Amino acid sequence: MADFPFLTHPSMDGAVACRKGRAVTVREFLGEATALAGWLPERPYLLNDCADRYRFAVVFAAALLRRQVSLLPPTLTPETARQLAASFPGLYCLTDDPAREIDLPIRLYPEGLAPPDVDRVPVLDACQIAAIALTSGSTGAPVPHAKTWGSLVRSARAEGERLGIAQGRHTVLGTVPAQHMYGFESTVLLPLQNGAAFSAARPFYPADVCAEIERLPGAAVLVTTPFHLRALLNVDGEPPHIDLLVSATAPLAPQLAQAAEARFGAPLLEIYGCTEAGQFATRRSVEGPEWRAFPGVSILRAKDGFRVRGGHVAGEVRLDDVLELRSPQRFVWLGRSGDMINIAGKRTSLAYLNHQIASIPGVVDAVFVMPDEDSPGAVTRLTAYAVAPDLTPASLMQALRQRLDPAFLPRPLHLVASLPRNATGKLPRKALDALSDSLREAS
Repeated sequence: MADFPFLTHPSMDGAVACRKGRAVTVREFLGEATALAGWLPERPYLLNDCADRYRFAVVFAAALLRRQVSLLPPTLTPETARQLAASFPGLYCLTDDPAREIDLPIRLYPEGLAPPDVDRVPVLDACQIAAIALTSGSTGAPVPHAKTWGSLVRSARAEGERLGIAQGRHTVLGTVPAQHMYGFESTVLLPLQNGAAFSAARPFYPADVCAEIERLPGAAVLVTTPFHLRALLNVDGEPPHIDLLVSATAPLAPQLAQAAEARFGAPLLEIYGCTEAGQFATRRSVEGPEWRAFPGVSILRAKDGFRVRGGHVAGEVRLDDVLELRSPQRFVWLGRSGDMINIAGKRTSLAYLNHQIASIPGVVDAVFVMPDEDSPGAVTRLTAYAVAPDLTPASLMQALRQRLDPAFLPRPLHLVASLPRNATGKLPRKALDALSDSLREAS
């Protein structure tokens, strides 16, 4: 298997990052990574906790040079840290947060490194395990998915080709953390492996996102989520120019995609994938629901569901989704396997219900929840939470009756000020349960 360079920029003096208003050259970046690699302790596993995306990338590069494996957990709670420490002996945490408290050996990102003069890009072993992405297992323990350097590179290059990322032209800004698999692939590896640059910032509030876009030196690519897109649509005044919008982590309602494209005058592409396989398909949401796989990637129906293989995907990976397969490269996503629900003998998916309620004019954000059954044989009642400041519960329910079978109408339907989405726009079940409890106590 061919080995791959850490980045693909043609010149050592080309820009690879934008940090605090200054362009960072390839030479500077690799020099800092080389110096940091010599400073790292002799340990096998690294938890890269740097919030600054430039520092995250430097730490990732330094770890590769030292053949240390970077761990990418879905969350970093104290319990997660304890489980990781037990599963990966020798694990330590490198952070740029002086106040970080975690039950692992901690090293603070060092100030005043003395970078050596670097005149070439390191080429790395394609078979080297570069990262381990972790998903939440059914037992509560994180489930590891090892990623070789070769598979990460091929995925990032396929994504760059699909998105049309041009060498030396684009600068990527992300609202998602680099530690999340989507953020890791699309805000770090994508620019590194396609000759582009990335912003070190991770703005959260819409005004900060717009201000950071204004500061970018190249054509702006905004890597974001439906949650942030909704917020950006409410920015006052003329929005900054964006060359391309990229969204993932949750399906995008067609009306939101249309509004975002109209507001920013840029195409919006959604990314499809999973932690196990990485990203492997895209769609332009305003053109319809059909997804198109990356070149070389095929999706096939199997006895246990659907599987993906080919391209950068190592082996054959089972998908936890239900698809309408139109060809080995084209499909429509119907929902998560675990999202399928059966009420009064009628089946649908929570994803379908979420899509329908989010498509109602006036709905800013919404989610359906299937409560845990109180007792065997009890009639299940769906609950829905919606952010719709200009609607009443009655008007929203009336709109739902036009779209849903009566069996799937929510009882109760709550209008709330906001939904408890996390940094990647997802809605953890615990957060929804807490919201339900707070509403019950307030009533």
